[in-house]
Amino acid sequence: MKLWGGRFSKPVDKLVNDFNASITFDKRLYKQDIKGSIAHVLMLGKQGIITLDEADLLKSTLEEILKDFESGELEFDLETEDIHSNIEKIVISRIGETGKKIHTGRSRNDQVALDFRMYVKDEIDYIKALVKNVMMQLLTQSKEHTDTILPGYTHLQRAQPITLAHHLMAYFEMFKRDYARLEDVYKRTNICPLGSGALAATVWDLDRYATAEALGFDDVTYNSLDGVSDRDFCIELLGALSIIMMHLSRFCEELILWSSLEFNFIELDDAYSTGSSLMPQKKNPDVPELIRGKTGRVYGSLIGLLTTMKSLPLAYNKDMQEDKEPVFDAADTVKACLEILPSLIKTMKIKKENMYKAASGGFTNATDVADYLVGRGVAFRDAHEIVGKLVVHCIDVNESLESLALSEYQNISPVFEQGVYSAISLEECVSKRNVIGGPSKVMMEQVIAKREQFLNEL
Repeated sequence: MKLWGGRFSKPVDKLVNDFNASITFDKRLYKQDIKGSIAHVLMLGKQGIITLDEADLLKSTLEEILKDFESGELEFDLETEDIHSNIEKIVISRIGETGKKIHTGRSRNDQVALDFRMYVKDEIDYIKALVKNVMMQLLTQSKEHTDTILPGYTHLQRAQPITLAHHLMAYFEMFKRDYARLEDVYKRTNICPLGSGALAATVWDLDRYATAEALGFDDVTYNSLDGVSDRDFCIELLGALSIIMMHLSRFCEELILWSSLEFNFIELDDAYSTGSSLMPQKKNPDVPELIRGKTGRVYGSLIGLLTTMKSLPLAYNKDMQEDKEPVFDAADTVKACLEILPSLIKTMKIKKENMYKAASGGFTNATDVADYLVGRGVAFRDAHEIVGKLVVHCIDVNESLESLALSEYQNISPVFEQGVYSAISLEECVSKRNVIGGPSKVMMEQVIAKREQFLNEL
């Protein structure tokens, strides 16, 4: 018999029951459901809506049920449509009539909204810790590579020399923003909807603030319609997770490129690579490729839930049962990616010589030649044109800016002197960029120290 079966004269068709049921996936909310129910019954007892003895009995029974689920002694009844009905039926089976009072003053609509907010809060806390671990590993690698020079790119063309520390810390900044976004989502998730009822609150004198405080919420919802029909917190989480995956995908794309023979900047550890069933020489970057691929999966969860919610009238609609699976899947996917990335970064081999050699080619110091001219009174736009002609000449005669004779420099502009060669060494190009946010060793050490302090304060 369904908990709501009094209105119906015959059982629900089995296909409808299976189609309608959510227990196969919402069973993972059992901890939140039980903790929420404990807070609810204790509040009912405090308010005199049920007796204190009844509240204590319900509390102890719920605690026993939680323990039994945790130990594996108790399993979910897949014939009972959702986690809320599962737990309520178990309570009733164990303590009889008193168990039937557990649902006083609430609906499954505000109950599931509560459970899901509690679940999202727990997931945010866990994912924040994983993001922090990634930032810590990026910081560790950056400390070791403030002198490792490689080309910076625009349009995937060699642009200017930077350091590996500067490159890695760019991703640190991305994940730092991700961490802040998760904190922001948490603030709006941390509002308690319990007491909203089905849509119009309840006639019972509930102490909603007491329940919210017991469950660690900052406040209560102030409109019962919105309390049961709001899923913005889920969508915001999926948005934050999608941006995390975008950053992971960008980073992994570079690891994939860098591990190719064409770049040959890094080699992934054997423990984080796979081979080919046909080609014995292959070492494939499957881990970063999978992370890159799973990004689309998380994006799909976000778009799916946005589409589900886009035209729902107030208040609760069964469509909203479709909120859980995308959030569960996206959170699981992001956690798996974040859990494996720090070790992948830690174990990869950095090929410093190849990075330096790449930075030496492609005229990455051309801007520094222009800056050299500007320092001698040439207007930047004129200097830009002069250096453009120099680059064309170097290509024609198969020379680099470092190897081109001074006389050939002076054929294009008499302003050039012997000092141009020291001005355009890769080390000088990097060290001169000493403005905050730049790649010089001095600036990177300052930024790394600042970001290390940030991590220590989390």
